[in-house]
Amino acid sequence: MHKYLFYIIFLSAALAGCSVGPDYARPQADLPDAWKALPASGKAVPAERWWTIYGDATLEKLVEEALANNQDLALATARLDEARALARVADAQLVPAVDAAFQRDRSRRSDRSATPVPGSLENNNYRAQLNVSYELDLWGRLRGSAKAAQAELLATAAARETVRLALTAEVAQSYYSLVALDAQLDDTRRSLALRQDNLRLQRIRSNAGLINDFELRQLEAEVAAAQAQLPALERRRSGEELALGVLLGRSPRALINDGVSRSTDSGRLATAVVPADLPSDLLLRRPDVVAAEQQLIAANARIGAARAALFPRIVLSGYLGSESAALSNLFSGPAQIWNLGFALAQPIFQGGRLFGEVEAVQARERQALAQYLKTLQNAFRETHDALVAQARAREVFDAESARAKALAESLRLARIRYENGLTSQLEVLDAERNLLSAELNRRDALRAQRAAVADVVKALGGGWSGLAAAGATARR
Repeated sequence: MHKYLFYIIFLSAALAGCSVGPDYARPQADLPDAWKALPASGKAVPAERWWTIYGDATLEKLVEEALANNQDLALATARLDEARALARVADAQLVPAVDAAFQRDRSRRSDRSATPVPGSLENNNYRAQLNVSYELDLWGRLRGSAKAAQAELLATAAARETVRLALTAEVAQSYYSLVALDAQLDDTRRSLALRQDNLRLQRIRSNAGLINDFELRQLEAEVAAAQAQLPALERRRSGEELALGVLLGRSPRALINDGVSRSTDSGRLATAVVPADLPSDLLLRRPDVVAAEQQLIAANARIGAARAALFPRIVLSGYLGSESAALSNLFSGPAQIWNLGFALAQPIFQGGRLFGEVEAVQARERQALAQYLKTLQNAFRETHDALVAQARAREVFDAESARAKALAESLRLARIRYENGLTSQLEVLDAERNLLSAELNRRDALRAQRAAVADVVKALGGGWSGLAAAGATARR
């Protein structure tokens, strides 16, 4: 019997490579040779803690708080833990299953049966044994399921990294939106205070008959217009602060009672430099692209598992133990029991179910392939858009800064001309209105430029400092 068992194990080892699943090969993609619209100067973005490029200690603390407490990230982490456990379950099917059992029975026979048995009518029986069961994975059904589970684990890990990367980018963008709104409120209040001071002076002049009612009413209208801008800006700032608090994972009480700290806006730009020699195929490391490819790998592996279900299943089983009528004799030599079993099951007629399952997993693989190619297309589109947006956002900020500087000088000259009686108050009001608008636009352009940097990092799947050299080495 032991000789036959050796032959069976040897045959299973020889046939272990007889997998019927298709081998996976990464789909070919027509990738560009280089990136366009690269900035001429700036900082290389570190692969880890990319948000340090802004040089803002307050932002760094907020990002760490979000990574520790954000509920979307906690949900993604829990899903990763589930996928890891399921992968362990799939791997466990590749090794023998062993369990121990202890059984105690007490029974009574009938003394009125057709064939009465002499002796006591009541019997005790004790049984202790180790059970072993092992399925020979000759056609790769279990290996295919384990490979699919492992790929799904990697896809879930990449999905968690996608959430993490998106979270850090959203925190940075929301933070700088809040900083921009603070600055816009300060500019509006400062402009309003100047207009109110000017209105008080002009009312004195009006009472003295030096200006007419028309000019006074114009001043009052401009003060009211500046006051009307404040509630809208304050509402936007309150909403942005609450949104950032949710990203940080704060409790409802903290959302209402605690504010979000921020630094005084230094007005400093942050430009992410993408090296010209950074290979475009490194975009394949982007988490959503990795997740899509791992889903494709899982679908490919499940084809093999579905095909293997068409072939025989061979299960080896056995047990070793003791059985005795008395507990004191349970582990004596004569009480020893053992068993070796061999079972083979071949599907013959399933009404087309097994073939339908093969066709279904093949269709799922085609879906995963289409999803992978679509994800890759979107990744390159988003990266190109982000690079262009970063370059254009810098140009817009420079233009708005030049406009604000010119309008500040224009306002100074308009006031000199008005004080010397060379122009009317209306020209000063127009200059003040234009300068306030330019300052607000400049603040928003600065916010957009900083947000564009986060979009570039997000589009490229994180920081890339040092990846150019790694890509060049890989190509060699």
